[in-house]
Amino acid sequence: MTRRHGTLGRTASPVPAGATTRREFLKLTLAGGAATLAGSAGLGCLARGADGGAPSKAKRPNIVMLFADDVGWGDLGCFGHPTIQTPNLDRMADEGLRLTSFYSAPWCVPARIELMTGRYMQRTNIRGTSVGGKGGIPDEEVTLAEALKGAGYRTGMMGKWHLGYAQDTFLPTGQGFDYYFGLPYSNDMTKPWVNTNVPLWLYENTKKVENPVNQDTLTTRYTEHAVEFIRKNKEGPFFLYVAYSMAHLPIHTREDFRGKSRAGLYGDVIQTIDWSVGQVLGTLKELGLDENTLVVFSSDNGPWLNLPDRMLQGGNKPWHQGSPGPLRGYKHTTYEGGVREPTIARWPGRIPPGRSSAEMAALMDLYVTFVTLGGGRLPDHPVDGYDLTAFLLGETGRSPRQEYFYFRHVLEGLRVGPWKLRIPDGVELFNLEVDPSERFNRAEDKPEIVERLRKRMEDMAKEVGSKVAEKSK
Repeated sequence: MTRRHGTLGRTASPVPAGATTRREFLKLTLAGGAATLAGSAGLGCLARGADGGAPSKAKRPNIVMLFADDVGWGDLGCFGHPTIQTPNLDRMADEGLRLTSFYSAPWCVPARIELMTGRYMQRTNIRGTSVGGKGGIPDEEVTLAEALKGAGYRTGMMGKWHLGYAQDTFLPTGQGFDYYFGLPYSNDMTKPWVNTNVPLWLYENTKKVENPVNQDTLTTRYTEHAVEFIRKNKEGPFFLYVAYSMAHLPIHTREDFRGKSRAGLYGDVIQTIDWSVGQVLGTLKELGLDENTLVVFSSDNGPWLNLPDRMLQGGNKPWHQGSPGPLRGYKHTTYEGGVREPTIARWPGRIPPGRSSAEMAALMDLYVTFVTLGGGRLPDHPVDGYDLTAFLLGETGRSPRQEYFYFRHVLEGLRVGPWKLRIPDGVELFNLEVDPSERFNRAEDKPEIVERLRKRMEDMAKEVGSKVAEKSK
């Protein structure tokens, strides 16, 4: 099957004959191993054994995804914050690749489904994953953890899930993760911020282990469990997903991290996440896993600067939020500050160090890239990601991603190359190469570009069963 939209194609590997659900898919994949697909990924000696057969576990990389919550493009030292100190993330950037045009989603659920399935949320029909919700990831989806588990990886998750919890099968351990420790949804989904009588529980696998949750120690406990997972699975290959609950409001950190940042409590919270990154990187180095581990850091969406009144209570302050840096907008918007995230990729000996790139990439690309590197199977349905391997490894300076669709509840915009069309607030056209802050509307100057991008949006909306946003007057 070839990619069904976009200007660049790739070959996806089919679901085995007779596999009608992802659990049947996973069962067959586990039985057959990753041998049938190692060649299709174009990995050469990286994933294939010397005899050209099944990929060797020793040669396939461990994969670590570190995913912050509501952290803005401008919140890290290496992305220009003047007072928040992030020495571990800065070192990670110095030793790897800093991506300055990396796209996530306007809020947490679509970001997480994009990472877990490689697809825009509009394709997946996921609903009801917040407090009191009854939904979860549809059975026809193949999660990132399932694909890598099927290729022989040990899989572990710590942190915020937000993709279903009402049934045990909706929790991470029912979606391909061997181990889970964390919250089923956002840390504000309890009184006084949300009017609910459903208690917020901390989970270990499918067991509820703590209520009320001590949020001061969430980041440090996620980190402790992550380090333990790495140590237990050091023989590899493993996939570790750490989805921090911070810096989502209400922000918390342990007492010994408080007062350390010149940027106040929010700075303390970011510096705690930076400490966590240092613990993970330090453990990999100690165990001799550095050169066989790809580590990516990013965030789910921009800072929540447009806070609803319900959040301005219980100790929350308007300044308990981050910064989009030079970008316009914030969480829940499709301006760049809502969806463009500070992202770093590090793989010593494989990713050339000290680079920065403004080439486009997105969460869906990580799904495809991770599965490909791991020798796993890509599903037979349309996937919206591209394989970034050659780009990350410096074999090409161009990312395969040349377009990105800005979905909120409907399709609100499209970027193709430097040009971004956004229509919910009137027809807005920006050249993001020269105007990343989206200050200068070029729509009247470039009607032909507006028309071309609008037509592409209409085609995509039809493909995924969505609508194009109505233009406001």
